Amino acid sequence: MRGALEAVLMVVDAPVPAAHLAAALEAPVADVTAVLEAMRDEYADPDAPRGFELREVDGGWRIYSSRLFADVVGRFVVDGQSARLSQAALETLAVVAYRQPVTRGQVSQIRGVNVDGVMRTLAARGLVTEVGETGGAVLFGTSTEFLERMGLSSLDDLPPLAPYLPDLADIDGEGA
Repeated sequence: MRGALEAVLMVVDAPVPAAHLAAALEAPVADVTAVLEAMRDEYADPDAPRGFELREVDGGWRIYSSRLFADVVGRFVVDGQSARLSQAALETLAVVAYRQPVTRGQVSQIRGVNVDGVMRTLAARGLVTEVGETGGAVLFGTSTEFLERMGLSSLDDLPPLAPYLPDLADIDGEGA
């Protein structure tokens, strides 16, 4: 089972729930979860550091490059290219992350500027996604890609910044 899990996890491009892996292996979910947890712990052994790690992100499992070698991987992948987010995009992303689900108009009101273009950029990069609708306005939230890029397992891992943002109830109107 372990070899089959490793093979599947090497080819996935998004975290895969244990139930999906169990179905592919025709094995009980509890057994698959136990093997995944054992693999995660083995790969994280500080006495034998590896270049990869197994992480559970947003309810799914995936193999990632090790955080221990993030600087090397970053230099290799980027190699002088800059794909950084602008200050406006970072601010907008923070509002969405801490206040989701949120409409584009609510984000604009919190930031005090129109965020239509920035929201399109964040959506195109896969960092925010439509999560619903309220009164004809689209609700946005962060994506699994956001969690992966930030190295978070869930939104609960975000640092406590929310108290510094205004409550949506205090903001008049929804905007478009």
